[in-house]
Amino acid sequence: MTLAVRPAGPGDRAFILATVGRLGDFGPPPWRSAEEIGEADARGLRAHFESPEPGAALFVAEEGGAALGFVYLEALRDFFDREEHGHVSVLAVAGPAEGRGVGKALMRAAEDWARERGYRRLTLNVFEGNARARAVYVHLGYRPETMRYVKFLDGDGRKEGDTLEPGRR
Repeated sequence: MTLAVRPAGPGDRAFILATVGRLGDFGPPPWRSAEEIGEADARGLRAHFESPEPGAALFVAEEGGAALGFVYLEALRDFFDREEHGHVSVLAVAGPAEGRGVGKALMRAAEDWARERGYRRLTLNVFEGNARARAVYVHLGYRPETMRYVKFLDGDGRKEGDTLEPGRR
């Protein structure tokens, strides 16, 4: 069978909302729970199904009629030059489909979407600890531009029982 990427429809909602929960499984910082991460992305996706943002797009990768992953895209303005560009807001692949090129196919579809809209750039965010996704993005030609640092002014942000890597504060 052949992997295909198509626009998402209302029938994809359950798959997408179930799959987005996997995003918390891949290296979030100790002060973020997997549930918090999944719910934040699910909130945006539910809003898209209820009332899509102008310029946003949602694609599903499938094989033989079975959904394997999805990508949600938005238009943003660059902080520095204010140029509008495409942004990969959420990309998730179902567990059994990992390592089969689904993420790569979704990223290629995202790049096509951005080019069709005349964008010169496509951006994304990824958790520092998500080494597998970061390696895929580097392989596809993406490079880090900024790093966001966080300091909790009322403590270090860790929940009871969390640990940081040795040597990190």
